Parts: sequence; structure tokens; C-alpha cells
Amino acid sequence: MNKKSTASDSVDVLRASLERLTAEASDTSLSNAKRKKLEAQIKEAIDGLTALLTKLDPIALPTSVFDPSNPKVVGRFIALAMVAQDRHPLPDIPKFYGSGVYAIYYKGTFPAYQPISASETPIYVGQAAPAISNARSPIVQGAKLCGRLNDHRKNIGKANNTLDLADFEFRSLVVQSGWETAAEDYLIHLFRPIWNSETNILYGLGKHGDAATTRANKRSPWDTLHPGRAWAAATTQDAKSVGEIDAELVKHFAGHPAYPDLESVLASFIEELRQG
Repeated sequence: MNKKSTASDSVDVLRASLERLTAEASDTSLSNAKRKKLEAQIKEAIDGLTALLTKLDPIALPTSVFDPSNPKVVGRFIALAMVAQDRHPLPDIPKFYGSGVYAIYYKGTFPAYQPISASETPIYVGQAAPAISNARSPIVQGAKLCGRLNDHRKNIGKANNTLDLADFEFRSLVVQSGWETAAEDYLIHLFRPIWNSETNILYGLGKHGDAATTRANKRSPWDTLHPGRAWAAATTQDAKSVGEIDAELVKHFAGHPAYPDLESVLASFIEELRQG
């Protein structure tokens, strides 16, 4: 029996199996659990057949299509533009108009942060939304970026004997209104900053204080590692112990090594743009 007839026979078997499966799937006596399991198995089979069709096609199919209008693509390029900006001392934030995205970098000697100290991996990234959602100029956007950075400067400055403001720098980029979130999302995806809540390690920097009626909430990991904010001191229980935080940081840095320079950031950016 030649290969053509063998393949044809296999298709006939597949067709017959599909007919039996169709009859079984239409059985109303199937329980929800069995129906969900069957749906998952069918989807898996469909994926396998789709992959087979792709393999049989003599013309290669790209793994993705570059769509400049995709918000994720726009966010990626905005993030790269932010990284291209100069770094400035966090203690000396000038007043300027505009909303957009920013990154804060650490270059000090705090032991837990040595893997990222003086690297191109920020310790925190964020966005500042415009005062008016459809603002079309920095003046209409308001002084949002510098205001947000100043909030962080003040909070970091309250840390008792653990952090020195002189060890922090920032980058910022004024962005056309509406694109801040897409850019922030990509910055978090690329750098996995340890102070961002999405990383779920040292969240809490952006908190502005619990009301007296909610101070039974657990203290944020950021405030546990960097005590000093008065309202956080009034909280009686930590969300994580210092030992837990240190262990999570070690694991995080092992899985997400810091970018030592801008060239390595650019290389990672380019790698994610490649089509298969």
C-alpha cells in the first residue's frame, strides 16, 4: 500500500470517527463535567488538525502579523521611547507639563536590591493619566508626570534608615493622551519591576494611607521592608515577613536577571518583534 492510499484511508477513519463523535456529542444526557471535558478534547483535536494543514502547505505561514494599529504594539514603541530618555536625579524633579509614563531606578547599596542596582532594570514603573482624558497638549494634560514622581519621592524619603533619595533616578516620557496604559503594560511585561503590584513581591509604594476605620488591613510588603510612613506604622500585621520578601526577591532575580545596559534592553525588544 503506497503512502497516498494510507493517508486517504486515515482520512476515511477520521471522517467515520467524526460522525460517531457528532452523534455522541448530541446526547443530551451528558453531564456538564463530561461535556466540558469533551469540548476540551475536541478543541485539542482541532488544534492538531490545524497544525497538520499548516505543515502540509508548501507556503510558509508567519506565526504573527505585525499590526501597527494594535495597542500592544503602540505601547511597546512608546515604552522604548521612554527608555531612550536621559535619567535624572529623583530628588530634583523639575516642574513640567504633561502626562505619560515613567520609570524609577535604584543605584544604592541596600542588600536586597543589589541585583538591579545601577542597572537598566527599573525598580518601579508607572503612568500618570491626563487631567482631561482627551487632552491634546501637555498644558491641558496638566503637570501629572512630575506630580506623580514627586509623590513617590516623598514616600521614598520617609523610609527610615533603609533608603537614600540620592540613590534614585527616573526617566519619563510625555505621551499622547490615551496611550499611557498600553505603554505601562509593556514596561511591566519587559522589566518585571519589583515594586509594582503586578509582580506581587514588594507592592505598596503607591498607597496613600489607610483610613482610621480600615487600619486593620495588613501592612504592605513595601512598608514592612521600608518602615517610616506613620499611617503604615499604625497597622498591626504584615502581609509578608521580611524573610518571605527576601526569599521572593531571590527567586525573582534568578528568573528575571537585570538588564545591565541599554544594549541588552534593545536586544530583548528586537527579539520580541521577530516573526517566526
